[in-house]
Amino acid sequence: MSAPQPRRVRVAVVFGGRSSEHAISCVTAGSVLRVIDRDRYDVVPIGVTPKGRWVLGPSDPARLAISDGRLPEVADEGGTVVLPSSPGSAEIIVSEPGAVPRVLGEVDVVLPLLHGPYGEDGTLQGMLELAGVPYVGSGVLASAVGMDKHYMKVVLAAAGLPVCRHVLVEPGPWEPQRGRVAAEVAGLGWPVFVKPARAGSSIGITKVDGPGGLEAAVLDARRHDPKVIVEEAVHGREVECGVLQGRPGGPPDTSVVGEIRVDDTHEFYDFDAKYLDEEHVSLDVPADIPDDVAGQARSLAAKAFTTLSCEGLARVDFFLRTGDSLLLNEVNTMPGFTPTSMFPMLWAATGLDYPALVDRLLTTALVRPTGLR
Repeated sequence: MSAPQPRRVRVAVVFGGRSSEHAISCVTAGSVLRVIDRDRYDVVPIGVTPKGRWVLGPSDPARLAISDGRLPEVADEGGTVVLPSSPGSAEIIVSEPGAVPRVLGEVDVVLPLLHGPYGEDGTLQGMLELAGVPYVGSGVLASAVGMDKHYMKVVLAAAGLPVCRHVLVEPGPWEPQRGRVAAEVAGLGWPVFVKPARAGSSIGITKVDGPGGLEAAVLDARRHDPKVIVEEAVHGREVECGVLQGRPGGPPDTSVVGEIRVDDTHEFYDFDAKYLDEEHVSLDVPADIPDDVAGQARSLAAKAFTTLSCEGLARVDFFLRTGDSLLLNEVNTMPGFTPTSMFPMLWAATGLDYPALVDRLLTTALVRPTGLR
């Protein structure tokens, strides 16, 4: 009698979600589902609908791709998926109307590919910590701080890292803040960029060239988040560096540095430029920058990663100003994995191809304990 085959590691790939980045999360998941090693991993795709219901998602990556400009979405159909909620049991249960709940088996690790609030911001991470289920990526604190552009800058600046100047529009009524915000923004100079504080994929961002457009831009950003920041416009180049968790007790590993170049078709690297227009956007990997500048970017990326207590992975974005000085723009604790995303391209150029990158993330998560660490 032949020996029984060892059970494959069961991975719950969670995607979609309630944020405005729902579609991009779906595209990210489709890309990962296309490359993950099915001989080693038993994959359970779990989609979260725009209204927050958890369902068994499609396993066909083609259904999660952008097609003819159409953005994918998790359909609100099929049984409701229930993840474990307490330590000691890691079973996934599917509940359907009129049927006995069925058990899909125990989850070994969760790959949370949610972007934005209600997933990337520490909420899902907190749920998994409570359940004692291993997961890929940063914990509650780093996820929450990394998602909030205001607090991220506060923490990074306190650690001595160079960040962009900004003005905070606090949650709450706009009228009492109007005068203060207008005066403080004028001190940044024009133009400025108005952004939802806790959103990504350039959704809700407006470039404002003068005082007359500020209020409309703030109100537009508030459609996505009641908390808004207004940032100075930095004249320079956009460069990015990938970071992966290193060996236990050692420093994080950093990738080569890449550059994003957008032609005059787009005023900045907006949503369309990121996901719908490959013709007018170039991703240069590695970036054509001096070696010492690339080294500085990698050093700053590693410091930002450790300052925020990140784990697993992150992508750190910079502005490279004239004179080769760097300003740290953002730390993304769950960067995109779409076919046009910079993060997998950076690691491929560093010697870690897409399938190996996914495998490393899962392997790292499986050996990391949940709880205080």
